[in-house]
Parts: sequence; structure tokens; C-alpha cells
Amino acid sequence: MKAVVYEEYGPPEVLQLRELETPTPRDDEVLIRIGAVTVNTGDCELRRPEIPNTIWFLIRLFFGFRKPRKRILGAYFAGEIEAVGRDVEQFQVRDRVFAGSGPRFGAYAEYICLPGSHPIAAKPANMNHAEAAAVPLGGINALHYLRKAKIRSGEKVLINGAGGSFGTFAVQLAKLMGAEVTAVDSTEKLELLRELGADHVIDYTREDFTENGETYDVIFNVVVKASYARILRSLNKGGRYLLTNPAGIFQMLRAIWTSMTGNKQVIVQFAPETAEDLDYLRELIEAGKLRSVIDRSYPLEQAAEAHRYVETGRKQGNVVLTINPPG
Repeated sequence: MKAVVYEEYGPPEVLQLRELETPTPRDDEVLIRIGAVTVNTGDCELRRPEIPNTIWFLIRLFFGFRKPRKRILGAYFAGEIEAVGRDVEQFQVRDRVFAGSGPRFGAYAEYICLPGSHPIAAKPANMNHAEAAAVPLGGINALHYLRKAKIRSGEKVLINGAGGSFGTFAVQLAKLMGAEVTAVDSTEKLELLRELGADHVIDYTREDFTENGETYDVIFNVVVKASYARILRSLNKGGRYLLTNPAGIFQMLRAIWTSMTGNKQVIVQFAPETAEDLDYLRELIEAGKLRSVIDRSYPLEQAAEAHRYVETGRKQGNVVLTINPPG
């Protein structure tokens, strides 16, 4: 099979297309022929020799200090079941599915093996592989945090960094929950955010939402560099701050202290991937209530170019590698 591997940390050029042996599923596994896989900021951070916060030590401890232990990146994909282990009963050959591979990664490849018990769900019937590949990352995370916020109809929700993988799903899901949504991002993304249903948009290149006097019931912050203290001041009493990218252990501890001692809650949690949540998102998609935003698609052999584009920070929604199109 063809796969993109990297043997060392560095610039996008370290990503190389190689011919590898196609994996064989064990008795409890399925072999999935990958149709498309997302290229996201997390992939780029793992490829580079630096992580942008003080959690870098734990990341490198798991993924390798001097060279990567996981040679194939890619964790969120859609595809088709190619083979089924004899102990797997819930899937059949030719089932179209979407999933996240978790810390295994390995989806920048034509095939991947996962346990049959892994969170894998039927792909939305009205999405192609590229569109469906975007859902397990942005959709699952946005759904997880917004549910934790327990949003009530009519509450004011601000999404900072609304034009990316998480944010484009968060805008749509918050509207479905009855919120009044303000979306913050750069100039070129504002029209897309209006199309997704945002009631208000703010161009962060011209205005700092933490200094305009407005306050919100929920602030969903996808941007690492946003000021923790200023965001708290922009929350109403009883407000919830959804912090998806804490800038290190100190900020995580600060979030716990804020929630324990103040009248505002800071929510810092990793979103678990479950088949139930994927099925819920699939139902919304098939009902026409939720959609993926795909900015650009690249063939597998152009993975390095896809990384370069993601690192510009200009992507709207998602970037994907198409591997075994169409479908």
C-alpha cells in the first residue's frame, strides 16, 4: 500500500510517500480502505520538533523525543471496510464508515486496521469520503464542549477561531441548541461564518472582542493565544469558558482554581470519541442540519503541500487528503 511516512521531525519535506506492506487484520480487527483523511494543526505540530505549550514533554514522551515513534500521521478519516476479522460481528465488507484512529494515528495511508470495538460508525449517506472525514475531529470536539456548557436557548455564545475545523461545526451546533452565536475569525472567513448561521461576526484583525464591552454566557475558545484573564472578564456571571487548547499545565490548574473559587466555570477536557456521538452527528447530517466545510483537497502524494497550507492559518474549515476516491 502507499503511505506517507516521516522518519524525523522537521518541515513538511520530511513527509515522504512510501510503498509499505498492506496490514492484515487480526481476528478482532477490521481492515479499512481509506477514502480521505483530514490534515489538521495537530498533525503539523507533531511533525515539527516543537509543541506550542508546556505539555510538549508529555507529547514527546509518548511520540518520541529524537525521532517519531508513530511514522504515519493522520487520525480522522472516512473509508470502506475491506476485510473483517472472524471475531468481528458488527461490520461487513463494503460498509462505508468514518472514525478517528486515536493515538494510533496511521491514516495517511491507503489502509488501516482498527479493532472492531473501536468507535467506528456508518458514514453519512449524503456525504462523500472527504466531507465525512472532517466530522470525527471538528464535530466530536464541538459537540463535546457545547454539551458540557449545557447551553440554554437564547444564551449568548461566542466562538473564537470559528473558521477552522472545530469552529465551523461549533457555530452550527450552537445554533441548533438555540444559542445566539457570535463568531470570531479573520476577514476572509466572515462570509462563510454568516452562511453557517452566525448571528454576529467579529474580524479579530480589526477588533478585540474582549475589549468591546460585550459579555457572553459561553465563550468557546479554539485559539491558544487568547488572553485567559480578558476572556474571563467577557463572561457573564455563571458563564462557561470552553478552553480547548490550554497553554500548559499552569493554565489547566488555573482553570480548576477559577471554577472552584469564582462564579464562572472553566471547562478543560479532552473529547472522547464514541460511536454514539458519531451516529448522532450522522443523523444531523442526513437530516440536512449539519455540514462539513472543506477548503482544499490534496492527493496523498501532496501531503507536504497540504501541511504547508494548513500552517498558513488561512484554511476555512478543513483540509483533506483524498486517497481512494470517489465516494
